[in-house]
Amino acid sequence: MEIREATPDDLEGIRRVAEESWRTDYPGILNRENVAAAVDEWYGPERLAGEIDRDTTLLLVAGDGAVVGFAHALWNRGEGHVLRLYVAPDARGEGTGRALLDRACADLFDRGVDRVTAMVLAANDPGNDFYRTFGFGRVDRGETTIGGEQYAENVYALARDDYRS
Repeated sequence: MEIREATPDDLEGIRRVAEESWRTDYPGILNRENVAAAVDEWYGPERLAGEIDRDTTLLLVAGDGAVVGFAHALWNRGEGHVLRLYVAPDARGEGTGRALLDRACADLFDRGVDRVTAMVLAANDPGNDFYRTFGFGRVDRGETTIGGEQYAENVYALARDDYRS
């Protein structure tokens, strides 16, 4: 499975993976309108194209041809942040998510960050388990807005010294 930095040709694939993942992972949490609004807001072509061009953003895609997963991260002041990491539901269980997270962490630590954080909706049990299994520890709880509604999220962190690739 190839993991590489995203290009403008990957934008529709990223958007598709995000929408498929949200509809699968949050059926009783996010309604159809919230998913559509959030995908438009967070994964619109202009916004993603801007993210690809930012010097402090890392947008990775996984796939041999079509995009089957992506990780969106950024860094500043010695800290990296995995904002989003999704794998298409029909491509899960093959190590793609772990490979994306490993590459994102390695790239962020190579850029000099001391700690990587990740945010996951509190109601996303598989997502929370995924980060804990990788070695992240929960350090905070917060809220995020999706489609105009507030949702609880967990904040996880992994220190450079605890990272094992």
